Amino acid sequence: MTTSTIVWIVVVVVAAALLSAALAWVARKKRTEHHRVQAGDIRAKAVEQSHKVGQREALADETAARARAAQAEAEAMAAHAAGLQHQAQARRTDAATSRSEVNRQFERADKIDPDSDASADPDSDASGDPDSDASADPDSDASATARDDSETRDTPRGTRAGKHGRPPMPRAG
Repeated sequence: MTTSTIVWIVVVVVAAALLSAALAWVARKKRTEHHRVQAGDIRAKAVEQSHKVGQREALADETAARARAAQAEAEAMAAHAAGLQHQAQARRTDAATSRSEVNRQFERADKIDPDSDASADPDSDASGDPDSDASADPDSDASATARDDSETRDTPRGTRAGKHGRPPMPRAG
């Protein structure tokens, strides 16, 4: 082999090495650019999804705020209801006391009124028979016990249904 052949072989090998290095550099640069574009696309999608996720988070925060407001409103309504129940109980107690006082007044009026069955002799019943037992009549007012609300609420002047105190006054016409 001659020297010129050896030089040509070395030149061809160096040229081939340079050509393959250049091709590798271009391929790497192309791959890097492709990865940059691909990463940019992924980032753009992530930004878009991030915006949607932000909207979902805002909606979740708004819903949580509504839930807290509804809970606070429910607690306020429960406190108001408890207050109303307490007030109703106090009014029931007051009404029961007033009802008891009214019943005592009716009983006192029945005792004083000469036309009332309650003013009759406790040993006799409404029929005038002194030997009959007044305690045998479950509706007897002679025992002077307090009347309960169910007996007096819907009956006039606090009398029991079927029993009348004083006869009604005729109306002037």
